[in-house]
Amino acid sequence: MKKLATIILAAFAAVSFLACTGEDKPESGIIENPDTPSNPEPPAADSKILVTYFSWGGNTETVAKRIADLTGADIYRIEPETPYTTDYQTLAYTIARQELADNARPALKDKNANIAAYDYIFIGCPVWWGEAPMIMHTFGEAYDFSGKTVVPFCTYATSRGTTIDKLNSLTPGATHLSGFGTSGRNTNGIEEWLKTINMME
Repeated sequence: MKKLATIILAAFAAVSFLACTGEDKPESGIIENPDTPSNPEPPAADSKILVTYFSWGGNTETVAKRIADLTGADIYRIEPETPYTTDYQTLAYTIARQELADNARPALKDKNANIAAYDYIFIGCPVWWGEAPMIMHTFGEAYDFSGKTVVPFCTYATSRGTTIDKLNSLTPGATHLSGFGTSGRNTNGIEEWLKTINMME
């Protein structure tokens, strides 16, 4: 019985790590941003587009690559200077939770995203403990997004939490288009979203 209780508690904590929001059902698809222009202009022919993303388990990477394929964007992976453990239990219950509690800024492996060279920047990550991983704070603070158009996206197990709002707040000075959230590696709805925000025909 004690072992069963431990398993149940671990499962509950896992869900909390992936999406701790208090909501009882997953959302998916377009995430409206009240500041998004009602009919955003499509990128000009000479506009440069970049998809940036942090991915631990591969879900966000799958979505990021699909976005890049559909928009013809360049792609840049956000990586920590010290790689995260591949052990889920340690990541969830020790590292990620402690980083959040400490308001940590994990060091980046490099700062070669060259944000200044792009007009449109997609920024994506998984949901950890209901919001963006703390490495996204490091990334947002490492670059100047003024005058850029930023498009946030995230992947999650049960709910996106505050992740999209957080990504917007981490890129001040930018115009923010409506974001996208999806469960796991599900890429359904990406084309519809990109068409809605005029990022593809």
